[in-house]
This record gives sequence, structure tokens and C-alpha cells, in this order.
Amino acid sequence: MTDPETPSAIPSAIPSAYVRDKRTPPPSREELRARIPGWGADLDPADRPSYPKLQYPADTGAHWDFPDRQPGGEGRERSIEHAFVTPVFGTAQPLRGVSGAIRRLAYARFSEGRLAHWVLLVVGDRVDAWGHRLRSFASRRPDVPATGVRTELTHGGVRSRHGRSDVRHQLLDPVVVVGPWVAGAGAAVLGLRRLVRAVRG
Repeated sequence: MTDPETPSAIPSAIPSAYVRDKRTPPPSREELRARIPGWGADLDPADRPSYPKLQYPADTGAHWDFPDRQPGGEGRERSIEHAFVTPVFGTAQPLRGVSGAIRRLAYARFSEGRLAHWVLLVVGDRVDAWGHRLRSFASRRPDVPATGVRTELTHGGVRSRHGRSDVRHQLLDPVVVVGPWVAGAGAAVLGLRRLVRAVRG
């Protein structure tokens, strides 16, 4: 049985973005003028810096009509707008754990035009970042929350800020950088106190 995602099996179903020659010819100038008021105001190539790339058929030097597909695309995440995984994709950061489940949900359920898609990707990124930070505490070289504080004191940190345009934002830097750690430490202390009271009581 032929794989439904094999390009040779369904050449007409392959999106034009992936093939060398576009199957649908562009509409004629007369059709565009009739359909779009004012179309053709920039027909002079001298007015369009992008003119060379608009030549068709373009001499790209491509030796393929459809590029060879990279193996291992089965089960990979892809936006629901795409018919299949792109012919080439990255494998350096495979999804894993809770953050991976959140990201897969973003790709499987929501279009790239939906806010939920991007919010879930950001949430997955934050979960991944905090997971790495927590795992670093179990290593011999944990992350240092206040990285750069010593440099601020020894290399003229205050003096270097004079005359910069982001002065107002500088006041928020300590809150943005240190705030989450202070909040996390406070939550840990409160949780520990409640646990101790529950054990004693």
C-alpha cells in the first residue's frame, strides 16, 4: 500500500510552497486590473527593488522538483495548517516531559493564527526553563539566581547606566530578575511551615 504522505503518490496534493515549479499560473494583468482597483501602479521594474526575484521560471539551480524528505518525520509536531512535516526539520531539541506535552498540545489543537497556540508555547518554554533550574540544584554547579550582581559592584554598574535611554526600565530590572526567586523562596518557606505545623499538630 502506498504511503499517503509520499510525494510521488499524491503530486497534486503537495503544496506549491514545497515544489520547484508552481502549478497554478498567476492571473493575467488584465484580470488583476479588473479585479483590483489601482492594480499595476508599480509595473515599472525600476520602482520595485524585488523585481529580480519575481522572474519566473526562476533560475534557482535546484536539481529537484520536490526535495528529498528527511527521515524521522513520523509523529513530529507540525502546525495544523500544514499537510505534513516540512521536508527538512530540526532534531536538536526533542520535546520531552511536561513542557513537551504542553507544546504538542499547542501544535495539535490550535492554529498558528490563534493566541492559544503561542501562549501554550510560551508556557511550555517557561516550564522547561524552570525544570532546568530546579535540576541544576541537584548538580555540583547549580544556577546562580543573581548572576551579574558582583559585576555591578566591581565594574561600575551604576556609572554605566548614566545617560542611557532605558533608565525607567532599569528600575524594574531587580524586580524582574530577583522577584521570581524571592517569591519562590517565600512560597517554599510558607509551605514548609505549614508542613511542620501539620506534622506537629
